[in-house]
Amino acid sequence: MIYSSFAKLYDDLFDEQMYVDWQQFVEKHISKTTSSVLDLAGGAGRLAVLLAKTGLDMTVADLSSEMLSLARQHAEDANCTVDLQQVNMLDLSDMGQFDAVTCFADSFCYLDNLDEVTLAFKQVKAHLNDAGVFLFDVITPYQTDTIYPGYMYNYESENQDTAFLWRSFGDSECEHGVVHELTFFNQLPNQDVYERLAEEHYERTYELKQYLQALKKAGFNQIEVSADFGRSEIGSTTTRWFFVVR
Repeated sequence: MIYSSFAKLYDDLFDEQMYVDWQQFVEKHISKTTSSVLDLAGGAGRLAVLLAKTGLDMTVADLSSEMLSLARQHAEDANCTVDLQQVNMLDLSDMGQFDAVTCFADSFCYLDNLDEVTLAFKQVKAHLNDAGVFLFDVITPYQTDTIYPGYMYNYESENQDTAFLWRSFGDSECEHGVVHELTFFNQLPNQDVYERLAEEHYERTYELKQYLQALKKAGFNQIEVSADFGRSEIGSTTTRWFFVVR
């Protein structure tokens, strides 16, 4: 399960500005009549909480019970209500209908293949109201093939009780694939001892035309694609595509 051993550490270190940017992207593209929103693979619920505070009826669906526990805590801390559902994005049969569905942080790139991506799109279509909008992002082949191979990021907290190491490699077993090695060192309470937690994450993406074909197979006809949270047009060095789909 993704982030199964260090959901809290991952949540603490995630760039909060990203959630603000996603929030603005959502607010720009939903209609004034939008009421219910499903945040698919919504993780720790930080985006959902931001949107719930604006009056939207938010549901977070995620595979990880640990992430959903964090989402519950964030909602309580913000004094807002968020519905939490532990589900696999490949089977939303128990979910209701929504005015908008969101799925960010390249969550679709964690699926095994394009068939699963297409199935996930079909699940979204089945639970989206007729006038609804589907908003999501994915990393591009430029990101997986050029930016990520050899990428390294190191972080140490100010009080030196937490360190984070992130290394990425190209995945030789699939086209446009990448392997992330994530390692946390977390100081145990009242001890000069650090706990090491490590996981490998696998992502893969596809050519833009393949995403467009998958969306059309799922029944979507109006598709807009941009970069930089919808602020820029896409180009050869775009690292993340943002989709507005109806």
